Amino acid sequence: MHTSRRIILTCSAALAVTLGISACGFTPLYGKNAQDYAAGSHSVQEYLAQTSIDLIPDREGVFLRNALIDRFYRHGYPTNPVYRLNVASLRENQVDLDITKNANATRAQLKLNTEMLLFARGQKKPVLRHKIQSVTSFNVLNSEFATRVSEQAARENALNDIAQQIETKIALYFERAKQPQP
Repeated sequence: MHTSRRIILTCSAALAVTLGISACGFTPLYGKNAQDYAAGSHSVQEYLAQTSIDLIPDREGVFLRNALIDRFYRHGYPTNPVYRLNVASLRENQVDLDITKNANATRAQLKLNTEMLLFARGQKKPVLRHKIQSVTSFNVLNSEFATRVSEQAARENALNDIAQQIETKIALYFERAKQPQP
């Protein structure tokens, strides 16, 4: 009897949360709802797929651009892009964090900064501009090779974080842009 009551309470709570979320106007960012289909509007993913990504200088820029391509283009490159994404050169700053009595660092912090600009086709002024930053850290070990591997893994994690931030900023812009303005 006690377990059946707990199951009923759990199901009731789940139903209340579901109804509460739908009542507050929550809509999935990457999906389409019935109103989108009825209005013939595009999903955020379709807008992302129509965004060209400019070249980004340096090895880290190539890694970041490839991460963005993986996130934006699920069905191939756009043939006639509507938007153009420009990401500035990455700026990197490295600081030693944990210093031993011998003045050796055992931990380092890596900061990557950039700026993204989103342009509509034929426009000179960006429709969206954001400064993006990612901070990560890595171990500084006795082995030079192990330290380099740890640093490279931290750098790639930071670049993937920047790609996710850029995708989220642009997706939110597209979601808000398709909403009717008062």
